[in-house]
Amino acid sequence: MNKFDQLAEKVLEGEELTDEEALSVLQSPDEELLLLLHAAYRVRKHFYGDKVKLNMIINTKSGLCPENCGYCAQSIVSKAPIEKYSMMKKDEIVAGAKRAAELNAGTYCIVASGRGPASRELDIVASAVKEIKEEHQNMTVCACLGILRPEQAERLKAAGVDRYNHNINTSSQHHENITTSHTYDDRVNTVGIVKNSGISPCSGVIIGMKETMKDVIDMARSLRILDADSIPVNFLNAIEGTPLEGTDELNPRYCLKVLCLFRFINPKKEIRISGGREVNLRNMQPLGLYPANSIFIGDYLTTEGQEGLADKQMLEDMGFEVDSAPLDREIAKAL
Repeated sequence: MNKFDQLAEKVLEGEELTDEEALSVLQSPDEELLLLLHAAYRVRKHFYGDKVKLNMIINTKSGLCPENCGYCAQSIVSKAPIEKYSMMKKDEIVAGAKRAAELNAGTYCIVASGRGPASRELDIVASAVKEIKEEHQNMTVCACLGILRPEQAERLKAAGVDRYNHNINTSSQHHENITTSHTYDDRVNTVGIVKNSGISPCSGVIIGMKETMKDVIDMARSLRILDADSIPVNFLNAIEGTPLEGTDELNPRYCLKVLCLFRFINPKKEIRISGGREVNLRNMQPLGLYPANSIFIGDYLTTEGQEGLADKQMLEDMGFEVDSAPLDREIAKAL
């Protein structure tokens, strides 16, 4: 049994990796990558078999954000030439759910830029979700609207929102290097508010923002403590016009090691390969599904994704099956 299989055994027995073991995953030689992927796959297969969750985003409000996040083309400090528009109408959001269903996406993610939702925006989302749930009863609806107050989370829960995404994005130590218009604790508090409302929490990270390997390990451990049900792992797509423009720290092999680490530290959770997948994993995208069990299909917020039929072909070629189980069954299986 090689050292990575030993880590897999340890994880499957319910033990946590030490910091030294976690670092050994990120620092592992490239020639050992297949052994590492196989070990991470053992953990992934134990909890999720060969099924893959499909998620689709709709960007319901673009740009116009007062926050100063260094990675984001929609922030107030960004000079990126993106399309900017206010909140979509309810019918447009509902139509997006129909498109998600046509692409066999089990999770539909309603995203809006901004620090947090205004009353009018919350009204539109709540109304749209109620209609979506009537038309697509088995679809998981996720909202991502920024920082929430408890009464806003309760309103979304009552409307039928199953999951709420609010990423920690980076480690607590590195947070002020990325944004100063809100705190790390603001993000953690919103995840707690979501959990308290009975909505499934989704929180993830962005890799490649000049963080250290220790930061990456801390991110994975923080999400374990937060007990996020779904963990999107984004890889920085450094957009021209943003403060992180020109940052290019990643290669496909390191990205795969990061995914393996997140699987080892959060073995029971949905690990989703998210933004930057196509740019950073490139021809090695399929290998990412050995540690991860979820992907976004279609476009992201301000960047294009891989064409939907190409994702479908990738899954078929690998022998994976689309997991269309409703959210409650998914969580019960992971526990």
